[in-house]
Amino acid sequence: MLYHLLYPLHSTFIGFNVFRYITFRCICGAVTAFAIMIIFGPMFIRAMKRLQIGQVVRDDGPETHLAKRGVPTMGGILILFSISVATLLWANLTNPLIWLILFTMLFYGIIGGLDDYRKVSRKSSAGLSAKGKLVLQVAGAMVVGLFIFIHPGYDGQLSLPFFKDIQPDLGWFYIVFAVVVIVGASNAVNLTDGLDGLAAGPTVVSAAVYLVFSYLAGHVVLAEYLQIPYVQGSGELAIFCGALFGGCLGFLWFNAYPAQVFMGDVGSLSLGGALGAIAIIIKQEFLLAIVGGIFVMEALSVIMQVGYFKMTHGKRIFLMAPFHHHFEKKGWHEPKVVVRFWIVSIILGLFAIATLKLR
Repeated sequence: MLYHLLYPLHSTFIGFNVFRYITFRCICGAVTAFAIMIIFGPMFIRAMKRLQIGQVVRDDGPETHLAKRGVPTMGGILILFSISVATLLWANLTNPLIWLILFTMLFYGIIGGLDDYRKVSRKSSAGLSAKGKLVLQVAGAMVVGLFIFIHPGYDGQLSLPFFKDIQPDLGWFYIVFAVVVIVGASNAVNLTDGLDGLAAGPTVVSAAVYLVFSYLAGHVVLAEYLQIPYVQGSGELAIFCGALFGGCLGFLWFNAYPAQVFMGDVGSLSLGGALGAIAIIIKQEFLLAIVGGIFVMEALSVIMQVGYFKMTHGKRIFLMAPFHHHFEKKGWHEPKVVVRFWIVSIILGLFAIATLKLR
């Protein structure tokens, strides 16, 4: 919005020419989203307490988590608000990719919000049915996959890190692949959101990495030089990534141990869905498995645990899944688990950026 209002004035005052630069607007988007979180965070927390919208804790989880019962939840609403406002203020709103990514984030936010509402209203850990939630997630991802596949300049080719000459073409099956990536990312972040700050930290790192890749993918010269797919208009997604970075960083201010608020499914499902959609849009799908390695590890730990439990009729690989609970059961304090997962996430993020030259 500010881009459309102020940039046309550059012919009158040269200072407004700064609004043409994605880097400037990206930083402004990050700062705006962060400021919204810091300013409105305390008011949101007080409102959630007043409405008695608190965390529901399962009885079969770690005993230390019982203290989290009643802590305000659904903080993802404020995250989505901050990201949306910052993006709308600083992005070029004539770019359809901006509207696509906002649609994805908000659609998955609605799914998570419905799930959270049912949990809170019932005072139970049972929200939407797994089948119902999955159907809605697939429907939203199908919209993204179809849009991308029929959008001019896109095709069914995959971009593989480390292999510049290998680009398999999936054809129409790419839509199915897009659904798997987006739904998988959404649920992986949701599974990770089990400790104070655990989901928000790696999301900050992932947003920063995809900010870089979005900007490069939208710059024809840099994309050609680095031998990554050029996606026209994707540079504007760097502004969304900046807002995602700032919003999650601001949320960590209140979500760090001991958490004053949790993001809930409205936050985790939407943030994961947004990361998956960005990966699809800029044709860096497999990069998400690297930069989002923490999310992948958490999801795989659940799949392995459930599969092994059924195969062996009751035996377990981990003391408890998702993976972060395994370390809690081993006696690690929650802050130690979270910070070490953040460290691993940062290392993976740096490695993901290094793939730009490993092709």
